[in-house]
Amino acid sequence: MWQPDPAWRALGRAAGPTTAGIWRARVEGTDVVVKRLRRPLPDEESFLSDRTHAAYWRREAEVALDPGVVDGPGLVPARVLRLEEDDEGCTLMTEEVVAEPPPALFVARALGRFAAGPYADVPWAARRTLVDRLALAEARGGWPTLARTTIADTAAFLWSSRRQWLAAAAAAPAGRLHGDAVPGNVVASRGEDAVAIDWQGFGIGPVGTDLGYYALSVREDFEVLLSTYLDGVVSSSGAVDADAVRTAAVVMCVYTAFTRAEWALSRIAPGEGALAGKFNHPSVAPHLRALQRQAPQVESLLR
Repeated sequence: MWQPDPAWRALGRAAGPTTAGIWRARVEGTDVVVKRLRRPLPDEESFLSDRTHAAYWRREAEVALDPGVVDGPGLVPARVLRLEEDDEGCTLMTEEVVAEPPPALFVARALGRFAAGPYADVPWAARRTLVDRLALAEARGGWPTLARTTIADTAAFLWSSRRQWLAAAAAAPAGRLHGDAVPGNVVASRGEDAVAIDWQGFGIGPVGTDLGYYALSVREDFEVLLSTYLDGVVSSSGAVDADAVRTAAVVMCVYTAFTRAEWALSRIAPGEGALAGKFNHPSVAPHLRALQRQAPQVESLLR
């Protein structure tokens, strides 16, 4: 049975259904972050073993074996020192990057350059990032907790319209996606590029997807971020369908915001007290604030 080295230092709780742990260690004279990915059990969800699903369990290992797929322009991966595989899963050792995180507009442009750059059409890239995530929400009943809030009508309309908007987003040009574009996963700048970690969500999908996701985690105005992202797209491809990219970004942003708010509220709703009294709970308030900041984007989908 696989066990972590006792000398490794655990780094908080692991995220993701097949991430067994994350540690800091020193290997071959280099500070590294160790991530253990476990192979899904036979009775677990089959999509964890679907190479095209957003939650495919060993996508980070695939990136480690073929890093050129994600090596610029725009985003570049941190260096993987070692990948060890066994019957139970695999262990990645990635060089720890300690640096000043790049500013949001730098990242937005980098995401655009990455999305529009040339890429290899690898079979293990996620193909339906938002579709897969909303399918998981649907399996949990959609957004039932939001139906008990003042945004119930808006949530109901968006949920019932989701297939229409997913189809509209899918009409955007296809490009590479990091898949989990949040500030914590973009850790440094390297020239014009940004160094990104945690490639589990890497995929190929509508250009604009990463920008919509990233906009939920930073304070900069959506329109400013989008304009900068589009500049990055043009720098890589020479042209851009701005309306199509905007649609993909808005759909990703809005549907992710509502799904996060539902998830956060549903976890504390069963406790004592009225639901409205829990909106300021520290696990809920950030998601509601993010949703409020995107009011113009929400409004644009209510048609």
